Amino acid sequence: MRGNVTVTEAALATILALAAHEVPGVVGMSPAGLKDTLGRILGKHEASEGVVVRPDPAQPGKYQADFYVVVAFGSRIPTVVESLAERVSHAARALAGVEVSQVRVHVVGVSRA
Repeated sequence: MRGNVTVTEAALATILALAAHEVPGVVGMSPAGLKDTLGRILGKHEASEGVVVRPDPAQPGKYQADFYVVVAFGSRIPTVVESLAERVSHAARALAGVEVSQVRVHVVGVSRA
């Protein structure tokens, strides 16, 4: 293939959010900041809600990702978190061609599925 392919941070956040939703035990995402909260109030739903992606300052070319998730009641939280980290790291490599150096999962709620 000729030329360069650029995947924006917003596109990467969407890819990672969609991958996170596929993890058993993840029932939803929580707003990750003021932008997500305002969007939810205004009735806008972004596929990337609950995900913050930024370049890794210590490892150029790699990214860090934070996930704000709600898990299903009865799920083993450490297992859900580990599965989420594996799934999104794989999705970043396979679908976007980038490496995620650090995945931080913030479990902000528990809900009945």
